[in-house]
Amino acid sequence: MPQKRIVFLGSKPIGFECFAYLLSVKEALDIEICGILTNVRKEFGAAHDLNTLATERNIPIIADVEDIPECDILYSVQYNKILKQVQIEKASQVAVNLHMAPLPEYRGSNQFSFAIIDGKKEFGTTLHIMDSRIDHGDILFQKRFAIPDNCWVNNLYELTFDASLSLFKETLADIVSGNYTATPQSALEEQYGTSLHYRDEINELKCIDINWDKEKINRYIRATSMPGFEPPYYLEDGKKMYFSGEQS
Repeated sequence: MPQKRIVFLGSKPIGFECFAYLLSVKEALDIEICGILTNVRKEFGAAHDLNTLATERNIPIIADVEDIPECDILYSVQYNKILKQVQIEKASQVAVNLHMAPLPEYRGSNQFSFAIIDGKKEFGTTLHIMDSRIDHGDILFQKRFAIPDNCWVNNLYELTFDASLSLFKETLADIVSGNYTATPQSALEEQYGTSLHYRDEINELKCIDINWDKEKINRYIRATSMPGFEPPYYLEDGKKMYFSGEQS
């Protein structure tokens, strides 16, 4: 079997960890990493700098999506842009995306918050084929798990991070060899439902009406109290009054 050529698109800590694993097994899987494209996120620090890691391992750094080279596999993990079809077609075998949410339920952003607000008992992470729509392509692999009672958004993120890294590691050899079956998301919509959320929706979610019942207020606080970001709040005389977000 000829050596497979992979282009990796990624960012954030999960992208870094997946890329590091890819580097660790590239000889065993007989793959060439022919480029990496990332959006630099300073808030994650040097410890998760993909460009530095790539430079240390002599992996070519791609400056822009327009410069993606021809390859066999295009692999995206938390890359911040939606690729055009012409860019996706740079991959002759498959273009895949690791989406940190179950599909088809939660396409797009703020998936952890909406799952808590919706009172879901189950969450997950998904590997799917990329197309030119947001988190829309056929599902290749998925890992689901129970959401603990009274779960907070940061806890759900951490559980999903661990499940996502495991899914990446467990399925990488199958992605490289082509050992997978694609399931259209439409085939699962009747069972699971579907939604698409955008990044800026979180701003509205954080504004809490103190006239809601206590259970709903609690859900919204747990869903939007992410460390490092503006906490949820209510308005008093037009002024934001923040909830502490302390977990019990």
